[in-house]
Amino acid sequence: MVKERMMALAYGWGTILIIMVLSSFTLALFLKFSEMSQPTLQWATLVIGLITLFIGGFIAGAKGKEQGWLLGLLTGLGFLVFVLLFQYLGYQQGMSTSQLLYLGGYVVMALLGGMMGVNVGGKSK
Repeated sequence: MVKERMMALAYGWGTILIIMVLSSFTLALFLKFSEMSQPTLQWATLVIGLITLFIGGFIAGAKGKEQGWLLGLLTGLGFLVFVLLFQYLGYQQGMSTSQLLYLGGYVVMALLGGMMGVNVGGKSK
């Protein structure tokens, strides 16, 4: 049971990582070769991040087949811890209130994705 949940979380986190890398590359290309402005980039990054966390939670819930809310929550919290550690250890900066609100939205989207994913993932054993 625990092994299945850990595998589901690994699939969710892996999906988030892959989509984030691909979307970062795509946004960098848009920024380089188009007239995209900074405010547009901020909104695009926010929307892509929310969709990405939803997809990651959805995959974790679908793979876990039960307790999708918990799998989605853990997927989002894992992402939050990763971002906090990256920013603190890499840039020696803490989190601002607005960043914590964004990350809270990401966790909620992963939670909702997990709740929906468990319902399409098939029957539990």
